[in-house]
Amino acid sequence: MTGLANTDHVNDGAVDRLLKRVGERVRKARENQGISRRSLSELSGVSQRYLAQLEAGEGNISIGLLKRIALALDLRIEWLVGEDDPWTSQIPRVADLFRSADRSVQDSVLRALAPGRTTPTQGHRICLIGLRGAGKSTLGRLAARSLDIPFLELNDEIERLGGMPVGEIMELYGQDGYRRLEVDALDRVADSHDRVILAAAGGVVAEPETLDKLLAKFHTIWIRTSAQEHMDRVRAQGDERPMAGNPEAMAQLKSLLTGRAALYQRAQAHLDTSGVSADASLQQLLDLIGQRSFLG
Repeated sequence: MTGLANTDHVNDGAVDRLLKRVGERVRKARENQGISRRSLSELSGVSQRYLAQLEAGEGNISIGLLKRIALALDLRIEWLVGEDDPWTSQIPRVADLFRSADRSVQDSVLRALAPGRTTPTQGHRICLIGLRGAGKSTLGRLAARSLDIPFLELNDEIERLGGMPVGEIMELYGQDGYRRLEVDALDRVADSHDRVILAAAGGVVAEPETLDKLLAKFHTIWIRTSAQEHMDRVRAQGDERPMAGNPEAMAQLKSLLTGRAALYQRAQAHLDTSGVSADASLQQLLDLIGQRSFLG
């Protein structure tokens, strides 16, 4: 009985340390991104009271709720629970340097770390990533027409696989079901097209495994713009939902842009469309594709 009691005591101590570590990291990530506890509550669907308990190291949070908080903060869940502090450890810094390096440098690193392992081919496939309103669909469609190659929207492929609109997929299968179809759709596009321009939804970078697959099978370009232009372009499309009844919409959008920046920066190339006409942005995109030899 004494042995069991000692084991329980050790386990309780380990759990307490884990809860404290998770709480501190959630608070630090939220403050670093300038997100209020109220905004994080709205983004994650976790109550402010629960978040306060969690940040104080008192919340016995479930894996499901922690995953939702990690997604809202655009962090990997392992960054919140892992032994290595993502803000002081060298491991996240090495990962960031790897993401920002040229493809040739990344390939060299992979060969050094895993001798004999081959790097997956990206073919002549291009994927445009970024938040809604950046210009992915408009520029992707125009560029594909100019280059005489197919243009696809990843959400259209997901709907084809799911047999229903994205909204219904989310209602019926939830976020996890949508993400599974997203991976399947990426595989299908990569398997059936060697030359294509694909426009992905803004949240494609939120799941690490999906992002890794995307980077391995496509040449990626981050289409970016200012928060104000994101909002203005979405509203110009007739969608007033981002602002309707939500006075913090712009602040939340800026936080989302800031939080996802490190993920979008993993793209091989970046194109800023802020204050640039569609025609000029198209020419910049075509020049970029040619300079980087994405189509051979």
